[in-house]
Amino acid sequence: MQKKRPQVTILIANLPAERDRRVIRECLSLERNGYDVTVIAPRGDRALKTLPGSRNTRLKPYPVYVLGAGVLSFAFEFVWSFLCIAVRLAGEVLSGRAHAVQVCNPPDVYWPLALVIRALGRPWVFDHHDLCPEIYVTRAGDGRPNPVVFKTLVAFEWLTLRTASAVFATNESYRENALARGVKAGKVTVVRNGPAASEIATTGADDPIHTGRTPHHLVYLGVLGPQDNVEGAVLAADELTRLRGRADWRLTVAGDGESLPGLQKLVSERGLGDVVEFTGWLDAEGVDKLLREATVAIQPDLPTKMNQLSTMAKTVEYLGRGVPVVAVDLIETRRTAGDTAAYVPTGTPEEFAAAVTELFDDPERSARMRKEGLARFDELLAWERQEGPYITVWDRLLAKRKLRAGVAVPKPREAQLENAPLEKAE
Repeated sequence: MQKKRPQVTILIANLPAERDRRVIRECLSLERNGYDVTVIAPRGDRALKTLPGSRNTRLKPYPVYVLGAGVLSFAFEFVWSFLCIAVRLAGEVLSGRAHAVQVCNPPDVYWPLALVIRALGRPWVFDHHDLCPEIYVTRAGDGRPNPVVFKTLVAFEWLTLRTASAVFATNESYRENALARGVKAGKVTVVRNGPAASEIATTGADDPIHTGRTPHHLVYLGVLGPQDNVEGAVLAADELTRLRGRADWRLTVAGDGESLPGLQKLVSERGLGDVVEFTGWLDAEGVDKLLREATVAIQPDLPTKMNQLSTMAKTVEYLGRGVPVVAVDLIETRRTAGDTAAYVPTGTPEEFAAAVTELFDDPERSARMRKEGLARFDELLAWERQEGPYITVWDRLLAKRKLRAGVAVPKPREAQLENAPLEKAE
């Protein structure tokens, strides 16, 4: 009888599994390295039973009810997702699966489940996607967040980090945040966000699709939320109409989120319908096609504390296709893009528009940025560079189960060990 492979259960609360590209890459990496995976997440496509593109990653969705914005609505969402995830996770444990659990935030409310799982002798790993306290501050409409809510979110983040067997940080700033919360350095592994090179239909940096392109194509890709300042990209487009007219460029906004209706209204009010288009959420193939046709990409995130410390997944997607980036000069953006981005100081529409038009009109600089961006992606940012450290953590935590299943556990050097946790393996 074939022995059961180690099984990892991944928990998500803010996106359907088929729309979380980081989790998709993690699932495929786990499958390739001897693990079976189950994902518990909000329901998306009702027809899906397994994760698209996977070997057999099981989906265990739960229904989501959206009641609007505000603290009470978010509190209801947190409680609802906690209960749904707890019930489905209990089913996985009782059925003999869930040998280990990975939880992805937001929100940071699952630490009580971590205590239960760890009491059962099973690893609980925290994949730190977002800084929830800083998101709350950014989204506070009047700029004055409720201090009780903020302190509660900080406490929940502390508990989430401290109850984990290991922590995946998406960049160095998140790693520093975990260390400041008292997590031992050996438990924190940096696993960056970004596409795999295999996902990209690569064209060369000097391919004609990327050089001397007219009309120029400005692109925004990502979530359309209040904290993302996509309004800044639309207002930059408005400014571009004054700088260079309307004939030789267009802006495509690809993504979805709660700000979409407001953005569409803004485009209508400013009379930008002829130069700004919305595509909605794109699958991986659609993202690849859009970015291969882009001249310049925009990261309009403003210099808030959260944005200073966060790596924008869209930026790595841009660099992976050799698209020059215009962005505010943020700490982690500069660590990600280096000299392959044109930086502006504060993120006003006028600054963005001026930087974009300079790149439109300087093909030599754009070509240089494309070449350097592709090299930076290949050497540092591609998922292939992240998979080794990611799997090393799981191989350490589930080494005994892999051996019992007859699955080889590579030595740390073979698994590209960088900063894997030192906790005793299960």
